[in-house]
Amino acid sequence: MNRTSAATGLSHGHRAEPQHATRAVRQAMQRAGVSRASAVVLFLTPEYAANPEPALRAAVRESHCLQVIGATGAGILTEQEWVLDSPGAAAMIFTEPLQLRPPTGGDLADNVTVLSFSTPSGLRADWLDVAACRLGGISGDVQGQGPFQVWSAGRVSEDGRAEAVLDGARAAIHVSQGVRALTSPIEVAEVHDAEVRSLGGYPALSVLVRSLPASVRAMERIPLHLILGGVTFGDPLTAIRDGRYRINPIVAANPRDQSIILAQPLARGERLFWAMRDTLAAERDMRATLIRAHEELDAEPEFALLFPCLGRGPSFYGNRDRDLDLVTSRFPGLPVIGIYGNGELGPLDGVNHLYQYSTVLGLFKAEGP
Repeated sequence: MNRTSAATGLSHGHRAEPQHATRAVRQAMQRAGVSRASAVVLFLTPEYAANPEPALRAAVRESHCLQVIGATGAGILTEQEWVLDSPGAAAMIFTEPLQLRPPTGGDLADNVTVLSFSTPSGLRADWLDVAACRLGGISGDVQGQGPFQVWSAGRVSEDGRAEAVLDGARAAIHVSQGVRALTSPIEVAEVHDAEVRSLGGYPALSVLVRSLPASVRAMERIPLHLILGGVTFGDPLTAIRDGRYRINPIVAANPRDQSIILAQPLARGERLFWAMRDTLAAERDMRATLIRAHEELDAEPEFALLFPCLGRGPSFYGNRDRDLDLVTSRFPGLPVIGIYGNGELGPLDGVNHLYQYSTVLGLFKAEGP
């Protein structure tokens, strides 16, 4: 069997047993044609979060490797399938010369890719704010109540953060936020913390309502869970097209004073546009994201890591993961692994960013010794 740089395996069933980790790693090693892995990415479903150690030990034993990194997520995926409704494990094994190692201070000050996972409580701004490019996700479950777990070097992280540099491969990391813009970016004229009162001189809620499609305006109640704000960076004329924006979800609307409260504070003078979560727009944007990542890598990828938000997964697309489908159809046979998390980590305008309702894609090409 030909040896490859990476391969995946997945196992699931009725119970959260460590054997799923064993089988997932074994499948991956058989596909790679090796008897020992140089590193392992292991993702587990939420049923393992209370006690992931037996599954971690099983993965270490089967792979003959201590360099195991990963997290529990609301669901798991590989290029073969996705799992959201049963306990299971997904594994990607790497072979020499690929290696996982703890980052040094020099790594974090350099432009390297660091696989990064965090629990919601473990996420810190100073951890995110480094020169290195973080790629990964936030541990999550369907209810968002926990417990949540992340691990590196085969051990559960006590501080809720796990990170490792993947040596021997170069990466192209791109993000699909995939929203349907309802307005162009408008200057925030009046704001108090996260309460937007005026956009371009008009009441914020009035601007939003006028921008909604007629079918949505006719509803008895506006579906605020599908409507988002987008805060742009750089040239506002091209920011939406180029993906230079961060999503800022709506928390509440106040019909009395026509204000809108967002999840994150804004500053006067920033540019905000209203948008909707839309499956067609998301699929179109994911296609463009794949093209951009492939062009940046400038080679055929040998493996991929994919981090979709739980809110961007199969439930969003009608019980299909169109993001995963697009990756596997563009790159048939490409090993892919990921989790559905509580947030996604990736680059935005030159810095690391915590995304929501998005999909972060990393394409990798192994480099020769």
